[in-house]
Amino acid sequence: MNNKEEIETTNNEEPIINNQKDDVTFEEVNEDLSAGDFSEEGGEVDARTTIKKLREKIKKLESEKQEYLDLSQRTRADYANFKKEVESNRRSDRAFATKQFIEKLLPILDAYDMAQGNVDAWEKVDKNWRIGIEYIFGQLRSVLESEGVVQFGKIGDQFDPHLHESMEHIHVEDQNQNDKIIRILQNGYKMNDMILRPARVHVGHFEKN
Repeated sequence: MNNKEEIETTNNEEPIINNQKDDVTFEEVNEDLSAGDFSEEGGEVDARTTIKKLREKIKKLESEKQEYLDLSQRTRADYANFKKEVESNRRSDRAFATKQFIEKLLPILDAYDMAQGNVDAWEKVDKNWRIGIEYIFGQLRSVLESEGVVQFGKIGDQFDPHLHESMEHIHVEDQNQNDKIIRILQNGYKMNDMILRPARVHVGHFEKN
């Protein structure tokens, strides 16, 4: 009986031992499950890293955007300056071409002024022919004036070395004529602010005795 009881006791203990093993295994499982906290923590680290990278990417994209915007603005400014330069060159080229053309007309105008300046000879010419020539040259001067061409140089004007070319100084008795234009040899012409040709003149010179 005692032997049987011992066996039973032994048999009864085995399940207890087995239960203890099962309990240990369950705890180990629980420990493994509790490791999920570490995984979640690692996930937070990954999220922070991702957000950081995204912010860096956004910052880089914003920097590139600003660079492209600056480049676009510089390009537009350069293009606007280029258009202004082209337009300025075009005006300069047109003015230069006009200047050259008008300079070729000046000898013709000089010939007309000389012919008209000889009053006796001019009055002897047929009146109708003379009126026709005056009308033609009047139209020509109107066209030149529309291009900003102006004739200058009058007797009594103050001598200006920027406008006049003194061919000779003539002694004068009147002090008021000193350094004044007393004779026009050739009219001067300018186009706007550009001197096409200075007026050739004689200048009065007064000396006190």
